[in-house]
Amino acid sequence: MNETNHSRVTEFVLLGLSGSQELQPFLFLIFSLLYLAILLGNFLIILTVTSDSRLHTPMYFLLANLSLIDICVASFATPKMIADFLVERKTISFEACLAQIFFVHLFAGGEMVLLVSMAYDRYVAICKPLHYTTIMNWRVCITLVLIPWCVGFIHTTSQLAFTVNLPFCGPNQVDSFFCDLPLVTKLACTDTYVISLLIVADSGLLSLSSFLLLVVSYTVILITVRSHSSASTAKARSTLTAHITVVILFFGPCIFIYVWPFSGYSVDKVLAVFYTIFTPILNPVIYTLRNKEMKAAMSKLKSRYLKSGQVSAVIRNVLFLETK
Repeated sequence: MNETNHSRVTEFVLLGLSGSQELQPFLFLIFSLLYLAILLGNFLIILTVTSDSRLHTPMYFLLANLSLIDICVASFATPKMIADFLVERKTISFEACLAQIFFVHLFAGGEMVLLVSMAYDRYVAICKPLHYTTIMNWRVCITLVLIPWCVGFIHTTSQLAFTVNLPFCGPNQVDSFFCDLPLVTKLACTDTYVISLLIVADSGLLSLSSFLLLVVSYTVILITVRSHSSASTAKARSTLTAHITVVILFFGPCIFIYVWPFSGYSVDKVLAVFYTIFTPILNPVIYTLRNKEMKAAMSKLKSRYLKSGQVSAVIRNVLFLETK
């Protein structure tokens, strides 16, 4: 019986950000530019960190991985959303819908834990500076990157387990631009109250535990630096401000959507756009582009690849190959 009901819905209809056809070309242009900015900004950070030996440190290694996961967060649904602006009927197959659910929780859950890894790195650097190089060896750094992916995989697998066997036999309209789990479970042809509570508990446990670890870490950092010089205190406060800003930007929308999934407010769409589009744009700005070392490395990278005459030489070579 479950297989019969399950097979009745082969696709979902995504209502998108707006039902106004007049706005679609404008939204297509805006989000295309935003997505391009995400890719360029985060790839630039990854390239800068990998190409400059001075940035081969645990902090910048974690920052590069944050940029990588930001690209993933922005890419699981944004390209389809942009393409859907050009069509009137926005549909997604059942399998692709499950894939979106899988990837959004994989990447979002992984980013939460990665932020904790970054907080641990700052804790060791500020609170135990003499032991920093010993504690933060490359084995530890690799572990701090692998743990977020493992936790994200466990989290998304548990979330998907709640959905994959639900019977979908009628309603198929998802009031969003991607298959968001709370919205999809509402469409099942059965009572999903208990399942919705389990979904909230699962997401809430990961979000709350990660958030508390971050708060505790930065609180300990502030308490520690108060006994040091004013310069150290100012630097720690600056670091704390940047980290907490990113934490609020990322955790705020997630908590609102998954702790109150029954509200049905249209503001959910705005928040979903915020953590899938604007957070991946703002993270590089907040974490790295205000960093003097990163700016210097980017300038060095620019001078290396954009030397006088080098660009024109590349263009001439391309034109020469095309004419052959």
